[in-house]
Amino acid sequence: MTPKPKNTISKPATTRTRRVSALPRKTETAVVPIKKSPERFINRELSWLDFNQRVVEEAQNVRNPLLERLRYLSISASNLDEFYSVRVAGLAGQVREKLITSSPDGLTPSQQLAAIRERVKGLFENQQQTYLVLKQLLAETGIVVCQAQDLTHDDLAWLKNYFLERIFPVLTPIALDPAHPVPFIPNLNMAIALRLVSQRNDRNRKYVLILLPSQLSRFLALPITPKNSKIQRFVLLEDIIALFISTIFPGYKISNYGLLRVIRDTDVEFEEEAEDLVRSYETALKRRRRGVVIHLDIDNQLPTKLADLVAHALEVPPEEVTIHHGILGMVDVKQLIVENRPDLLFPYYKSLVPARIREAGGDCFTALRSKDLLVYHPFESFDVVVQFLRQAAQDPQVLAVKQTLYRTSSNSPIVRALIEAAESGKSVTAIVELRARFDEEANIRLSRDLEAAGVQVVFGFADWKTHAKLSLVVRREGNVTRTYAHFGTGNYHPITAKIYTDLSYFTCNPKLTRDAVKLFNYVTGYARPSQMEAIAFSPLTIRKTLNELIDQEIEFVKAGKPGSIWLKINSLVDPRLIDRLYEASCAGVKIDIVVRGICCLRPQVAGLSENITVKSIVGRFLEHARVFVFGNGHELPSPYAKVYMSSADWMERNMDRRIEEMIPIIPEEMHDKVLNQLMVANLKDNLQSWQLNHDKKWCRIEAVDKPFSAHEYFMDNPSLTAKKL
Repeated sequence: MTPKPKNTISKPATTRTRRVSALPRKTETAVVPIKKSPERFINRELSWLDFNQRVVEEAQNVRNPLLERLRYLSISASNLDEFYSVRVAGLAGQVREKLITSSPDGLTPSQQLAAIRERVKGLFENQQQTYLVLKQLLAETGIVVCQAQDLTHDDLAWLKNYFLERIFPVLTPIALDPAHPVPFIPNLNMAIALRLVSQRNDRNRKYVLILLPSQLSRFLALPITPKNSKIQRFVLLEDIIALFISTIFPGYKISNYGLLRVIRDTDVEFEEEAEDLVRSYETALKRRRRGVVIHLDIDNQLPTKLADLVAHALEVPPEEVTIHHGILGMVDVKQLIVENRPDLLFPYYKSLVPARIREAGGDCFTALRSKDLLVYHPFESFDVVVQFLRQAAQDPQVLAVKQTLYRTSSNSPIVRALIEAAESGKSVTAIVELRARFDEEANIRLSRDLEAAGVQVVFGFADWKTHAKLSLVVRREGNVTRTYAHFGTGNYHPITAKIYTDLSYFTCNPKLTRDAVKLFNYVTGYARPSQMEAIAFSPLTIRKTLNELIDQEIEFVKAGKPGSIWLKINSLVDPRLIDRLYEASCAGVKIDIVVRGICCLRPQVAGLSENITVKSIVGRFLEHARVFVFGNGHELPSPYAKVYMSSADWMERNMDRRIEEMIPIIPEEMHDKVLNQLMVANLKDNLQSWQLNHDKKWCRIEAVDKPFSAHEYFMDNPSLTAKKL
């Protein structure tokens, strides 16, 4: 083994932590949990809410440009919507079924819901406070959200014309009385509820509900006038409707009005054993729209009688009705992110192309025959993945293409390449995962497009999602047939590849490609491999492999050698793997974990996890790559370390109920890049990082000296082997 490469990042500079959280929490005393006590775990749902609080606090971070702060706020609201429609809905369903099974941390479903409500109350308030601050700052820079009293005569004239032409035709007011029940309100949609009074007789009153069409923008941009040429003004859709209510109800005026918004249960039980799986999914997706309402948001202007009427009609329990003193549907504030204000956005960043692909004239196969290639997105362009498949489609020497598809974009270049390959006579197989949450309908459509072009579409196991990211290309080269593979930690999605950090591993190494073929055969034909040469895969061998690697580190410590583990993952939830990390910590293994979101492990607890540190990075890019590093008897970083990349997080579903892959990173240059650059940079980051303490609280890390951002580092140093276009 060659000595440690010189091109490394220095060790982290001195840092300190500062507790930064606007969420109200009960005061905790330091508790040393028994090794088998539920206290050794952090609740999964509360940990996720902690993550979303970190996102909100990026909206408050003055280091970020103003419109990017607004984007973080919108993302936090979108995250909460999904959290409610999936996680809270699941817990609410358990409560309805009177299930009392406890989570690993010892809470029943009803106890978890109570804890969530308490935590979310503070999170909602924090979002509203943040929006008010950002709204004022935006106004100072020339982006103004107008109130009705701010509008001029010319504004009102323009708005009335716009209302009559664009808004009025699509509105359907519904009277609320015994003959007109509350209409169906789709998931995440809003309605304006009004109390109207006759202008002739104050006793003549009516209650009305008007759904806000989701096809219309929530924030309408007013025309820029010569007088205010540098000011961009917006008006809320609900305010426009209220301004011209007399057009809808002549002779009436508004007594008062307010908004409401529903969140429904989007988790659907599918008929897994149905003969026609696609048809089963289509039927279930139609049912999804009418999921049970599990949460109701109302603004404080909504008349009490109207609020009670709607809550009762929708059968929403009082504890799931939240009154907001501010804007509802916070996710919509992203509509204020205007493109003509680059001064308020992150500077444009153009991903780089790997030098070896460039030097090979874009010929991926020529570049890969010389040696393997590792690409770090988004700092290095995802176009190389597209080019790999596009070249395969157009190359007459290519015999077959195999591809997994979990999520991809509409009008995907990946899908187009597969269709082109099939239409040119190649054997093309696509494993399409129908159960990629919220992308099911899109995946059904693309599967039909693929089949129409002659692609053999396979839906994989009925019980296990295919989450592995894998491409195979079989090519005739002279008298031999060579197989090329791409392994990824992220989805084949060109849009998210611009903002998610992920790894792409290209190779024609026979051991890896033979394993990849076996993995494809396992999913398409249920052909269980008798033995793999290099790759571990779920649900059969990743957990076993991780346990063996942890055991080895424990044995190294017992033998007087260093024991060390570095992990970079999105979520750490699996109780059995967490207990293995506790066991390793107690044995003296040093463990450093970088986790983006959920972490159910409690670090720095005496007698349990004092050798474990946990941090999280929330910055310009969404951390998505999974990397597992084991010291192999040496202190990290070491050229002797065992390094892996994976599609799997450390969650039970990824270990036991999904198809995932775990790939060893062996070539020296790639090993160095992942270990001495990617992992060291993540551990060194002190500008976008948070630290988890023994008391379950996250604290922002503050740099004492030498500020360092991993994202900024890789924007400046994207690869050892990349160059600008």
